[in-house]
Amino acid sequence: MALTMLDKAAERKDTSQWSPEIAAEFERERKNPNPCVGSQLLSENERTRVWIIRLAPGERIGFHRHVLDYFWTSVSGGRGRQHVHDGSTVEYTYEPGETRHETYGAGEFKVHDLENLGDREMVFMTVEFKQSTNKPLPLPAHVRPQAAA
Repeated sequence: MALTMLDKAAERKDTSQWSPEIAAEFERERKNPNPCVGSQLLSENERTRVWIIRLAPGERIGFHRHVLDYFWTSVSGGRGRQHVHDGSTVEYTYEPGETRHETYGAGEFKVHDLENLGDREMVFMTVEFKQSTNKPLPLPAHVRPQAAA
């Protein structure tokens, strides 16, 4: 798979301030993009993917790649830390109901993780729009909800 200009830019970013474990995980994601932008895929149809992230205090969701237009809503609020593909580390306090929309042009993406720095569960809902400029990344079969018997 050829690297896009953004992949090449991400390669040059300084992640030396990250722990060796975080830096190694980031390198694995760069080589094998993780399309799972949540802890659990709740629903998928021809237009959307709906995800939930539930993080206990101190828990972290690993690096994942956003290529589709999407929005997230913080259900619970809380405090989190992200390591971002540009080499930055960001800490942020989320308010309950806070929502952010993100849009990506051709070949653009965001890779990041998220760790719960708070003392209670942190919950987010994320809705991806499959009819975006970029094609959806294929999901592993084990991620899709199983049909009821």
